[in-house]
Amino acid sequence: MNADNSQQACSGESAPASAKILPVDPHDVEFIAGLAGEIWRRHYADIISAAQIEYMLKQRYDPRVIRAELRRHDLWWDKLLVGDAITGFASYFLTAQPGEMKLDKLYVHQDHQREGYGGMLIAHACKRARVQGCSRLTLAVNKNNRIAISAYRKHGFQVSEAAMKDIGGGFVMDDYIMVKALESADEERGDR
Repeated sequence: MNADNSQQACSGESAPASAKILPVDPHDVEFIAGLAGEIWRRHYADIISAAQIEYMLKQRYDPRVIRAELRRHDLWWDKLLVGDAITGFASYFLTAQPGEMKLDKLYVHQDHQREGYGGMLIAHACKRARVQGCSRLTLAVNKNNRIAISAYRKHGFQVSEAAMKDIGGGFVMDDYIMVKALESADEERGDR
């Protein structure tokens, strides 16, 4: 990927005009949980088992879990609005590694994919990471999630390692860890 594309992926220049990103409010939680279920059951059906999908939805998207995360000061949840409808979301947090933020969740409803909204959410996470003084954004993606891996590569992420994590319930996450180096705000403006 060339530097111009990487810069654009963090600047949000190609963001659709009809969309906006706002923080998730507590009253959005039930809808976000339902949207996650709809997206996950459709997207992951050929990647992980139905039992693992349900286990991970409960583990990661139970409304109580989301509400607890909304109270944290080192973790952010955003919603993507297209018109007045929530059509996607992202969540990211500061890791224990200095200068690192993890993009933990990024999902856009299937009816709105390939319209620039995922890139818009990535750009927003990049901006938040830079504001927090981070120099890199990381994420974990299932090794068989070829669509997401391709999209992340398009936006400047590179595979740094493979990782297998036991998540309980007899399930594992078999992922690639991907990393994107972030330019400072000065570098992004061209003040190099």
